[in-house]
Amino acid sequence: MSFFKNLFSSEKKDNLDKGLEKSRTGFFSKLSKAVAGKSKVDEAVLDELEEALISADVGVATTLKIIDRIEKRVSKDKYLGTDELNGILREEIASLLSESNNGEDSELTVPNGVKPYVVMVVGVNGVGKTTSIGKLANQYKKQGKKVMLGAADTFRAAAIDQLQIWADRSDVPIVKQKMGSDPSAVVYETLQQAVKDNIDVVLIDTAGRLHNKINLMNELSKVKRVMQKVIPDAPHEVLLILDGSTGQNAFEQAKQFTAATEVTALAVTKLDGTAKGGVVIGISDQFQVPVRFIGVGEGIDDLQVFNKYEFVDSFFKSEKP
Repeated sequence: MSFFKNLFSSEKKDNLDKGLEKSRTGFFSKLSKAVAGKSKVDEAVLDELEEALISADVGVATTLKIIDRIEKRVSKDKYLGTDELNGILREEIASLLSESNNGEDSELTVPNGVKPYVVMVVGVNGVGKTTSIGKLANQYKKQGKKVMLGAADTFRAAAIDQLQIWADRSDVPIVKQKMGSDPSAVVYETLQQAVKDNIDVVLIDTAGRLHNKINLMNELSKVKRVMQKVIPDAPHEVLLILDGSTGQNAFEQAKQFTAATEVTALAVTKLDGTAKGGVVIGISDQFQVPVRFIGVGEGIDDLQVFNKYEFVDSFFKSEKP
């Protein structure tokens, strides 16, 4: 279809196709069952489609929205055959993603006139937060940007050590203090140094403990206030990292963090090892926060800038119900 633009390099698109293979295979096996022997899209087909979407962890609310749209399309456009269902589904899911990802860049960019561009990265331990920061640092560095990391997850020595490894690997400076230090002190020092050194992009790692909502809110609010003492409009982005392989648990994490702070973008990691790739669609729709990055492999370039058209194209690639 004409709106499925080829915005990734062929290598990245291949990685995206491979990364979504488990989700695609699981979904289409159920979709094929739904339409087997059917000559039209009837209530039984829609029931099976609903089950397939929920099994792919699209989520109940978003699944019902998609089913409702398809019911209206089948009725209005007089699509009676099941051959067209694939195309309708592609269009409706792309449309749904457009509502929460409208106008998002398809390349790794930094807004004009913002320097340093400060990204506060949040998420629970184990979702790939520190690794994602390292991969982003490397990608920004390859674009010629001056990048700095801030190790404000001071509650785990492992987090500081891991971020140091990524800083060394990407050859970017890191500001850190000893384990147990005040995270806000690390943030303050990082931003002061970034301004002094004329840094383009600052990536701040934060504590990954999902404590109760009040403590989480207080801690993240304090970090923000300290940032604004140095750079009044910081952070310019609050990036929530979610593990796509956890399915519905990722929804719960998104709920907690969006309640605790103003999350402006999402990164959904570990999609290559799961059949729950539909979680990208559901989370984006339910929280109306744009998906900025998706992780589809272990490689340093496998944290890709999310493009809704490419995602849907890969999800439905070379498959027919």
